Amino acid sequence: MRVIQAIVACAALAGAAASGAAWAQSKAEAQRPSTAAQIDFEGFHALTGEVMAYRQDRLVSLGQFQRMALTGEALILDARSADAYARGHIEGAVNLPFPDFTAQSLAATIGEPDRPILIYCNNNFENDAPPVVMKRVELALNIQTFINLYGYGYRNVYELGEVVNFDDPAVRWVRG
Repeated sequence: MRVIQAIVACAALAGAAASGAAWAQSKAEAQRPSTAAQIDFEGFHALTGEVMAYRQDRLVSLGQFQRMALTGEALILDARSADAYARGHIEGAVNLPFPDFTAQSLAATIGEPDRPILIYCNNNFENDAPPVVMKRVELALNIQTFINLYGYGYRNVYELGEVVNFDDPAVRWVRG
């Protein structure tokens, strides 16, 4: 009988300890700030609405894109991965992978906020072959890139508004 009483007592102590630990963990979690201070989905939604109208006048043909690039004033920004960029990109493009976008990295890469910025992504190429394999159209990198540049205060953004072939010499594709 004493063995059973000892087992019951140990079980009760273990349950109390677990309950206390769960309460302490629950209290600690309650004291952690929510992500609302650092993740603003409603703000993002509002920003995308602003960008939707703004972007329509910023889609350029390949000819316009290349003329702007050749002035030397514009920056061609390639936001694909470093690996994809290394395997091929438009001549003169500078790579800053999208996950690396911060106020500091954008300022270091772009310079003046009013500098013309030219963007393109995988979905601008009909080849659908490495290093520009198509993404789902509603998730094309141009969308996120444009929204983020605009959100960080860069308003002089132009997007390649055509689907081209990277084997076309007019594209000025550089193979890695």
